Parts: sequence; C-alpha cells; structure tokens
Amino acid sequence: MPSLTRIIEQYIHELLEEDHAEALSLRRKELAERFGCVPSQINYVLGSRFTPERGFIVESQRGGHGYIRITRIRYTDPAEKIKDLEEWIGNSITEPDIRRVLSTLRHRGLLGKKDQLLIEVALRYLDEQCRTEFEVSPFKKSVMQADLLKRFLRSLVLM
Repeated sequence: MPSLTRIIEQYIHELLEEDHAEALSLRRKELAERFGCVPSQINYVLGSRFTPERGFIVESQRGGHGYIRITRIRYTDPAEKIKDLEEWIGNSITEPDIRRVLSTLRHRGLLGKKDQLLIEVALRYLDEQCRTEFEVSPFKKSVMQADLLKRFLRSLVLM
C-alpha cells in the first residue's frame, strides 16, 4: 500500500494532468481534510516532491484564506535551462547528489538512459583518477565533479 505522502503527490499530479495546466491553485486546509492529515503533511509533500529540481515552483500564502500555487517549470530558451542546471549543481557536488540530479533529470525526460550512463562512466573514471593517480582532496574532487557534470549537461542541452 502506498504511503500517504505518495498518495497526496499522485493526487496533485493527477490534478495537474487533468487540466493540462501549467499551474494549479489549492488550499492546504482542504487537502489536509481530504486526506485526513495535518497541514504539515501537505507541507512535507510540497517541500519534498514539488521542488525546482523536480520541475516545480511552489508559492504559498498562509492564513485562513491561504493557498498553494504549484507551477511547472517550462523552458523556452536553452540558456535558461543551462542556468538553472548550473545553479542546482553549484560549485561542488557529492556522489549522492550526482545520483539524485541524474535521476531527477531522467525522470523529467531531460536526460536519456544512454546519456546518463555516459555521464556516470565519466564521473566514475574521474573518481578513480582522483583516488589512485592524483590523490585529490575530497573537496577538490567534488569541485571537479560539479564542473564535469555541468559541462556534460550544457552540451546535452545545446544539442
């Protein structure tokens, strides 16, 4: 049986798909009542499942007449997409974060299986070289990984 978090997430996705909407306005209190949970559970779903990394922006107005507005991020300009990807990655990135970024991009259809595999192979090679040949510090390695990942993604976006 799916968790309440997953059920709420699926419900919101269905609402977005139903209207083929770019944005959706909801009331936190009504959602909480519908699913028999506290509003903080709704906050958790929004904060963990509807993030910019997953292609959404969530605006929230709290209070008695508060609302939640969930907007899909759509790119019309490759430069915008590159800028957002580079901001996600930052100046350094850890291996778990690399896996998360690649998984998210794959899930959103921004990265194919082959592309993901090539990036993973290149990053593993970088990791091996940092450990065996050059004895690079963990911080410097994370900076090199971020740079390599950004270069790969930049070239894929511009293709």
